[in-house]
Amino acid sequence: MKKYIRMIVGALLVLTFIVGCDDSFLDEKVLDAYAPATLKDKLGFEAAAIGLYNHFSTFLTTTDDQTILGMFQLGTDIVWNPMGRSNGLARPYHDYATLTSTDGASIRLWRYLYRLISNANILIKNAESGSIAGMTQQEIDAYNGEARFFRAYAYNMLATLYGGVPLVTEPVTQAKTDFVRASLSDVNNLIIQDLTFAVDHLPDIDQAKEARVNKSAARQLLAEVYLRTNQPSKAETLCTEIIESGNFSLIKQRYGDVSNPGDPFSDMFRVGKQRRTQGNKEVIWILEQENPTDVPNGSTGYPQQRRIWGAGYHDEPGMQPCDSLGGRGLTRMRLNNWVLYGLYPPGDMRNSRFSIHRQHYFNNTQSKFDNIRGKAVPYGKDTLFVLANNDTIKIFALDTVYKLAPYTLKWGHFDPRDVFGYGMWKDFVLMRLGETYLLRAEARFYQSNFSGAADDINELRIRANAPIVSASDITLDFILDERARELLAEENRRMTLVRTGTLVERARRLNGTTPLANGNIETTNGLQDFHTLLPIPQTEIDLNKDAVLEQNPGY
Repeated sequence: MKKYIRMIVGALLVLTFIVGCDDSFLDEKVLDAYAPATLKDKLGFEAAAIGLYNHFSTFLTTTDDQTILGMFQLGTDIVWNPMGRSNGLARPYHDYATLTSTDGASIRLWRYLYRLISNANILIKNAESGSIAGMTQQEIDAYNGEARFFRAYAYNMLATLYGGVPLVTEPVTQAKTDFVRASLSDVNNLIIQDLTFAVDHLPDIDQAKEARVNKSAARQLLAEVYLRTNQPSKAETLCTEIIESGNFSLIKQRYGDVSNPGDPFSDMFRVGKQRRTQGNKEVIWILEQENPTDVPNGSTGYPQQRRIWGAGYHDEPGMQPCDSLGGRGLTRMRLNNWVLYGLYPPGDMRNSRFSIHRQHYFNNTQSKFDNIRGKAVPYGKDTLFVLANNDTIKIFALDTVYKLAPYTLKWGHFDPRDVFGYGMWKDFVLMRLGETYLLRAEARFYQSNFSGAADDINELRIRANAPIVSASDITLDFILDERARELLAEENRRMTLVRTGTLVERARRLNGTTPLANGNIETTNGLQDFHTLLPIPQTEIDLNKDAVLEQNPGY
């Protein structure tokens, strides 16, 4: 021990001597600078690209506030908030009267998107700085395409939800406090330029690494942008290129492990079946997730989607979290009555028990209600009655608001090692061919090609065993209804409704089914036309001291 003490003392004496004799020890070394790192080789480019994916995933896998993801669904036309179940940053999105310029969710989204833009700008700048030793121009352009895809993704969300925003196309090298909002037209032009470059230089899906963006993902995002900017013919062309590429097909047969009951549609959302390499030929872009227990750093957070979407059935006596019930949920959002009772035609596969859970089963072996264990509990009753010994027996009142409410199984997940279910470990299907058909149907509708739009929608309805439709059935409302049937709990519903200019009308008409004591309907309370756009974060306005960063009207 004395030997090690002498070594430490000696080291300290040497350090003291160096400090006393060399003033350079006091020289400031900037360890956190605005200046971006220079990428000198392929390894550096690959690390920068992986950094983009890493940051991109953080919003989807956030654990800081379970309800942050609710801002994309609450206050739209498909879900409502059971009183007290959704809280935190999502509150203003089911009570619009409380949505102000200091909204915490808007601040987090804004900063997340501009961080994604900043990271993308560094990679773009390096890719366009000249030749890189050991890299071909094709390789450099592919990395540039990835970066431009993410920059366009961020700006498309900003343009849709905020309108015109500051354009930042170069790495920021010094403090800047004079940002101004660019016109929406200028923002859209940059998005289109970036995605056009990405389409030209990204690899096809079979040449891209799994979970990396590819030509078809760029085409799909660009098609959405063209729809938002009133260029439907261009959107239709891009969707047709994806559909006719031969790289994708709708899942119409069960695949992979079919030992458990199910159907082709629900198979796409089961763990072990979501990736292209696992047989899912419908998926265009996926975010892979691994349980950190099995793969260290397998996720950038502890995803909360199951807890947000799934019912809190485990709070009902006699119920325990299990795989067949989709794991442990908290009902931060609840499917509304329009979705549950008015959206799906009879026999629609997308409404099967494998996609939307409507019947619960008592599974607690310690339950005092032994005579009902394993029996189905019908949804929609105020009180539970079960048949025992040919008698009708009243057991207890049901809570169908959040405990035994129906819920989507797209985010269902259960790990017996973690019954509490802190995280949800399954992949995120970000883009798939089913949506491509819906985007093309929308593009054809805008061009008055109603029969063509019906053909596209029927591709999905035939797969779902739903009645086919005709040209006379096609309206924008019908297309949005079909998107809900097909993409429920997958799509960012707020983005879709804002993009199509239908948020306020549809939210008022189809949501808000539970009046509060004061007569207000919480899910759409205070909803006004100006709420279509989110508020520019007040903190960003206040920090921007050398120029005016204008607020959106109404805030």
